[in-house]
Amino acid sequence: MKANEVRKMSASELEAKLADLKKDLFTLRMQHATNQLDNPVKISLVKKDIARVKTIIREKQLEQ
Repeated sequence: MKANEVRKMSASELEAKLADLKKDLFTLRMQHATNQLDNPVKISLVKKDIARVKTIIREKQLEQ
């Protein structure tokens, strides 16, 4: 996910995306804990996406 894609989303879409990413991170962590995760790099990618979405949400809040 790129920052340009995230900036095009509305506030409600951003909140939904953030909740979805947090849910994905939880499942990835559970898979990692039970040794079922094939690619552990996915965890860091999801964390970066979460940070990206939170940053854009904060930017939009400061604009208002």
